[in-house]
Amino acid sequence: MWAFINDKWIQAEDATIPVGDLAIQRGYAVFDFFRTAQGVPLFVNDHLERLVRSAKALRLPVKYSTDELKEIIRELLQKNNLLSSGIRITVTGGVSPDTYTPAEPGIIITQQELVMKGQEDFQKGLHLITHEYVRDLPAIKTINYIMGIWLQQKARIAGADDVLYVKNGYISELPRSNIFVVSYGGSLSTPASNILEGITRKQVLHLSKSLLPAMECDISMNDLIKSSEVFVTSTTKRIIPVLTVNGQKIGEGKPGPVTKTLYNSFLELEQKEIAKGW
Repeated sequence: MWAFINDKWIQAEDATIPVGDLAIQRGYAVFDFFRTAQGVPLFVNDHLERLVRSAKALRLPVKYSTDELKEIIRELLQKNNLLSSGIRITVTGGVSPDTYTPAEPGIIITQQELVMKGQEDFQKGLHLITHEYVRDLPAIKTINYIMGIWLQQKARIAGADDVLYVKNGYISELPRSNIFVVSYGGSLSTPASNILEGITRKQVLHLSKSLLPAMECDISMNDLIKSSEVFVTSTTKRIIPVLTVNGQKIGEGKPGPVTKTLYNSFLELEQKEIAKGW
């Protein structure tokens, strides 16, 4: 498997970065991750735009233009010949002279085989617990996932699949997913603050326009528990219904009609992206 590390092509198993890089020393780096389906990168323009925004926010200049990154991605796809995969681009803080000050950023582009969740996983849904927390710089896709990883044991003990972050009674996001709430009044909402704006989230907001009123707003835990449907979105999950939160059943405790419709609409959108080619 090939990887692109700091201007060079190298076998992924031989890939290294200097120990002095701030990504290692201080966890100072940003990344983005997107899928390929049938060899076509999905929503790649959105992902690259977000990568550049995140890097700029951390004051890390990206040495390659968007078009140059696309050419590297094309070559990566040709070299590895993986039809269904995940591609991760990381921009690091660079090799710092004092292990604290950002230097010339590094860049890492890797690809891995990816098997997507299917209808069985959709029907199974998710069971969540909550945790009082807001990520540092939540609007930026940094490599800091310390809380999400640390909370895995808590989720396992509780018999949950994942954790929903809450602060002062208001929900924000999961460690790797956005969340949506469908009210009994027939409206769709998703948190507006303390979140990373996901690419799948963006597509769902667009798809929902022809289905029901949708808004970005503050959502309380009370709103969540009293909702008719809840679902999460992410690059690897697509759309997955939430059946319980802290052991409390959401709606009827099974995938609801709005979630099902948006899931099918998203699958159709993926097929259109694939048909457009790369």
